[in-house]
Amino acid sequence: MTFFDRLRERIRTTGGVLAVGLNPDPARLPDDCREYDYPRRAFNRRIVDATYERVAAYSVAPAYYADPKGWTALAETVAYARGRGVPVVLDAKYAEIPNPDADLLDSVDAVTVSPYLGRDALAPVLDRDLGVFVTCRTPNAGATDLQDREVTDDSETGDRMTNHNDEGEKTDDEDEKPTIAGRAAELGASWAADAAADVGLLVGGDGDTVETLRERAPNRPFFVVGGARNDPEVAAHAGPASGENEGVGLVETSREVLYAGETAGRGRRRGQDDYAAAARQSAGRLVGQLNRHR
Repeated sequence: MTFFDRLRERIRTTGGVLAVGLNPDPARLPDDCREYDYPRRAFNRRIVDATYERVAAYSVAPAYYADPKGWTALAETVAYARGRGVPVVLDAKYAEIPNPDADLLDSVDAVTVSPYLGRDALAPVLDRDLGVFVTCRTPNAGATDLQDREVTDDSETGDRMTNHNDEGEKTDDEDEKPTIAGRAAELGASWAADAAADVGLLVGGDGDTVETLRERAPNRPFFVVGGARNDPEVAAHAGPASGENEGVGLVETSREVLYAGETAGRGRRRGQDDYAAAARQSAGRLVGQLNRHR
């Protein structure tokens, strides 16, 4: 089965498109986790045990594990989550391969990449059996600095960018001025035509922003970041509305699930059961919120 096939089955099994980012802040770990040799590993296992029946996928970002103990915690977190039958997305936003932690690609189901260096820099992942989400827009405020800039065409000098749909065919949208994020969406979608990998797009923003990017890439599954709590309407556009990838997509959250236990058992020493129950309840609540818009 391809990555999108596995993800489709996982969405059917869990009844939702929620992905949880396993990227804990060491300063916010509960006291009992700090007693372990690898506190982040212990904490992540707790979150996985509490939520795996409700989430369609987990994601991990190497930037949160960039220390000697972190790499062990990351690798063992990935193995533990996949052992529960849950796909894992390595949210590394690679610009080129290989990287120092590229061996992780052999143990995950999908990876996020940056399109800025072009397809040839990403050939090692696009040409293998893997899920690849091409970053076209991120949810941070700074995305407006570059990603939301309009792309202008200079017909006199021939510096005109040609639009393509998911099948690599030219499209005509001369009445619109697409953004850099929109062009990245079109570019990433065009790579799907000859890639061995299952190619989707990483997108962030509110419902309107995600909907606009969906128009640029109607057939590509989205990995939507930063929108599960802020704007659950993004779930309406996470998966294509039709075609072979209909309904396949993910909406990621992290803090809302990881730290739900910080307010559990307030007024007394919070224990493992408090954190597990709070994470489970938060994940279930988010699945319900997202499903109302699917």
